[in-house]
Amino acid sequence: MDASASPAAPAPDPAAPGRPVPVQAPPSRLRRLAVPAGVMAAVAGAFGFVATVDPNEAGHYPVCPMLRFTGLLCPGCGGLRSAHAFAHGDLVTALGANAPAVAGYLVFAAVWVVWMVRAARGRSMRIALAPAHWWAIGSVLLVFSVVRNLPFGSWLAP
Repeated sequence: MDASASPAAPAPDPAAPGRPVPVQAPPSRLRRLAVPAGVMAAVAGAFGFVATVDPNEAGHYPVCPMLRFTGLLCPGCGGLRSAHAFAHGDLVTALGANAPAVAGYLVFAAVWVVWMVRAARGRSMRIALAPAHWWAIGSVLLVFSVVRNLPFGSWLAP
């Protein structure tokens, strides 16, 4: 009986015939949770910085190029002020500064929790949005941008 044909022996490496492929142990739970935990640490650090350095005071952050050169508010205008208010627990002010950004924070939080649970269970996480979803997100942001720049939508301006 050939040793390479037994079920306990590693399969031969197709790139190097005759050399067995080493069997790798599945990654530990700590290793599986490292990436989502690292992403959360980066996001928490960014929110911590924005919570500490007030974007409502001039000179701390650069001005939005679209606002500076055209005078129009882009979909991201007010995002830092929204993050600052959100980090301080002021949801009403955060929504007033940039409502889609607050929705994004909440969607990120939900996706991150699902990611952590799946990683803890050893399952992979892949998010693939269909083109229709991307078009819908883009359309919502475009409508938001147009409306917030019109006189009757000034309540959406930060």
